[in-house]
Amino acid sequence: MKTFIIRLILSACAFQFILPMLPGFHWHGNFLNAIGAGLFFAIAAWVIEVLAISLSILLTITSFGMALLYLIPIWLIGFWLVPAVVLKLTAELIPAYLTIAGWIPAIWGGFVMLLIGAITSDGKKICRLDV
Repeated sequence: MKTFIIRLILSACAFQFILPMLPGFHWHGNFLNAIGAGLFFAIAAWVIEVLAISLSILLTITSFGMALLYLIPIWLIGFWLVPAVVLKLTAELIPAYLTIAGWIPAIWGGFVMLLIGAITSDGKKICRLDV
């Protein structure tokens, strides 16, 4: 819980101070709105991650493992694109506070959010398979 609060505050600081410094990002809210955007970003990123993992498991099981030939390179190349997609989704759902002009600024902003997630990560996952 402590890690989540630190990540939420750092995400709010990123929305309020860091992301507007990137060209193509415009933030139009106060810090309380940034906390809300950070909370929405965290929930949306978790939902997209769970959907991607579920789809990967389904494809791997139904193809008897052959889908891994495609899924492993996609995960290795595209894991840093997930925060960019979530940022674009956030901007589409709260356009009064956040606007992003294109995918290149979203990718750079996603990289910033990925760094925040990596810094605040404690190495534990919610969906663990060990019993």
